[in-house]
Amino acid sequence: MKALQILSGADVAVVDLPIPQPGPGEVRVRIDAVTICTQWDLHLRHNSPMFPGHQFHYPYTVGQPGHEGSGVVDAVGANVAELKEGDRVSLWRDPGHDVQGCFAQYVVRETSEVIQVPEGLSPVATAPVELAMCVACSIMQMDSMHAIDGKRIAVAGLGPAGLIAIQMLKAEGAAHITGIDPVEKRREIAIQLGADVTYSPEEAAAAIPLRNAAILDSAIDCVGAERSVQFLMDRVADTISIFGVLRCEVKFGVPHYIGLRLCGYPPHNRPAAEYAVQLMTDGKLDLMPVISHVMPMAAYREAIDMLERQEATKVCLLPWMD
Repeated sequence: MKALQILSGADVAVVDLPIPQPGPGEVRVRIDAVTICTQWDLHLRHNSPMFPGHQFHYPYTVGQPGHEGSGVVDAVGANVAELKEGDRVSLWRDPGHDVQGCFAQYVVRETSEVIQVPEGLSPVATAPVELAMCVACSIMQMDSMHAIDGKRIAVAGLGPAGLIAIQMLKAEGAAHITGIDPVEKRREIAIQLGADVTYSPEEAAAAIPLRNAAILDSAIDCVGAERSVQFLMDRVADTISIFGVLRCEVKFGVPHYIGLRLCGYPPHNRPAAEYAVQLMTDGKLDLMPVISHVMPMAAYREAIDMLERQEATKVCLLPWMD
């Protein structure tokens, strides 16, 4: 089979490997589509740690950091009853970057890491289920805190995660959704997916008042930058969920301590994946608008170049396309 391996930084190779065989409790998935996780791939290219204490080692594990894959079960190991050959599935959980990833034509996974997806959706449309699960973890947490239904909510950062968050917030009854992002094209997509108004960061600073005259009840930050979280803390009345990977400290002080709730990121879990897939089944979550480009797996380097230049929102790679 063909698989991608990152040798170091921008040095990438397509390698030939034996087709893996599933063991007990495992299935083999033919990967028909895999989406790039912008965070991991851009950090990996520049050998920039994802979070404090993290370190990359090269050459990187074959097929990694691909973890947003979708395809068909084509072989089943012993003691597997819940899945069968021919089932359409996505990989909802990243088992870690020390095992072969989804930038490959086949992967083997434990059944607990695989979830069935609607037959009527294409592999491209179901590839980012793992990302949708990640966002759902924060949305479900916010919902449990009564911070969505009927609330005025901001989404900071309208990349793939933010565009998914808008759809989930709308599905959960948000009264008004404000999107904030510097890229005009992303703001346009956000409006199409349910945002009521969008601003560039500069426009938002002028249009959204501070907390003493707050027009925002809640927010989810999908940026992970100090300036973004601080901006929301100064303007949101009640709840802020921090989804973006925060690598620095933010200042929580006198203007914030009365009434403001900050939520860290909750652990990944299967109920969040099931929630995302159910929204897709019900027609309330569409992952296709999140994907701006579809390319052969061998074009990985070009895809990362496009992401760096902000010419792409999210890229889907096809392992079987020449």
